[in-house]
Amino acid sequence: MNKKIKVTDLGSKDYQETWDFQEQLFQEILSIKSENKKHDTFNETPNHLLFVEHPHVYTLGKSGDVSNLLIDEKQLKEKGASFYKINRGGDITYHGPGQVVGYPILDLENFFTDIHKYLRLLEESVILTLEEYGVKSGRSEGETGVWLDVGTPFARKICAMGVRASRWVTMHGFALNVNSDLGYFDHIIPCGIRGKAVASLNVELGVDKVNEVEVKEKIKKHFSQLFEASLV
Repeated sequence: MNKKIKVTDLGSKDYQETWDFQEQLFQEILSIKSENKKHDTFNETPNHLLFVEHPHVYTLGKSGDVSNLLIDEKQLKEKGASFYKINRGGDITYHGPGQVVGYPILDLENFFTDIHKYLRLLEESVILTLEEYGVKSGRSEGETGVWLDVGTPFARKICAMGVRASRWVTMHGFALNVNSDLGYFDHIIPCGIRGKAVASLNVELGVDKVNEVEVKEKIKKHFSQLFEASLV
């Protein structure tokens, strides 16, 4: 089992280009697994963790409802935003500047074969990262992602998650609002959940800007510990 994960920071990158790159890595892993099965061989499958920041974009998961996008094509252009229907789970979400997005493309057979556990560990890596900033967060029952003030009228989501998995290979991932312009969330019903607000780390800390490089380093540390992996 290969417990090494190659980390690549793509910087700011177009959503479609990043999606295509994810698909390429995803298919490469599936191809190795197919060859292993076909020829009864044991060639190692790679694992990847991509970090990226997208220009303003709304994405709708395969189980999502397009009516949760509250603006039309003309208004999207005015906002400088794009829109994609994509092949992850979940409903609609927003990505944009100031957000730390992570896409783990892992062969879970290198770690464990449990999608529920996988999602919980993704959440935990963010929960532990926020804890380092003195921000208490947690899970909201039946709602994937990381939340603040769960169980109160002030519950708000700070990290959205949506994944795709096939033959234990994952893609897509998490989006943590670090220095996000929360106004862009006003144009959707985030994750299809009405009456729940969103949060950004800089707002919670009462500062203009949080160091995003530092946030990524903290996520990587917790990710590697939780997955018992070495990041390269």
